[in-house]
Amino acid sequence: MQGRIASAASGRVAWRTMRLVIARCSVDYAGRLTAHLPSAPRLILVKADGSVSIHADDRAYKPLNWMSPPCSLKEGDGDVWTVENKGGEKLIITLEEIIHDSSHELGVDPGLIKDGVEAHLQELLADRIETLGEGYSLIRREYPTAIGPVDILCRDADGQTVAVEIKRRGEIDGVEQLTRYLELLNRDPHLAPVKGIFAAQEIKPQARVLATDRGMSCVVLDYNALRGIEDDKLRLF
Repeated sequence: MQGRIASAASGRVAWRTMRLVIARCSVDYAGRLTAHLPSAPRLILVKADGSVSIHADDRAYKPLNWMSPPCSLKEGDGDVWTVENKGGEKLIITLEEIIHDSSHELGVDPGLIKDGVEAHLQELLADRIETLGEGYSLIRREYPTAIGPVDILCRDADGQTVAVEIKRRGEIDGVEQLTRYLELLNRDPHLAPVKGIFAAQEIKPQARVLATDRGMSCVVLDYNALRGIEDDKLRLF
């Protein structure tokens, strides 16, 4: 029971640490839809924020299935875990064999520190938010969320909320990061609907395709123009 708080009456468990379990298991999701993961070896992450996610050895960091906080984990009899959120959605994890089970205290994360150019791009774009379009207005820089700050949150000319992710070089991981922010922000009725802008000095073709497919806009930022320096190179418009 090290690293967790348990209630003998309810069997519900609250974790203070990151728990990593590698196990052969099957997973069933019951909620608005149903989904089934057949038996296979998988990694189960139980994070200190209460989230539970199930991973395979592919798909980079993206889980096969997950439950976002707030949710509760109940370890029942017969090696069956039930993860339930406030909406009544459930992840039922049936453990057949536990290969590894450990808990680790990670402490407070300092967060992602952008390099000088990205930080300056964010500052410049916030000061010149009309670069994104006529009628845009700034809500705030570094808008806080449960998974980290959004670079810029603003409104367009129609009053719709816009989340902007800024990179020096725009690649697929930046699009995935903005996707996670949008998913979270759109749960807030005071902000929704929220659309996304992926902004960078250079955007890779694959990232542009993925962003467009997910309904995001792409903006190529001219660092010198934002700084007010005229570029003496010829431009083709």
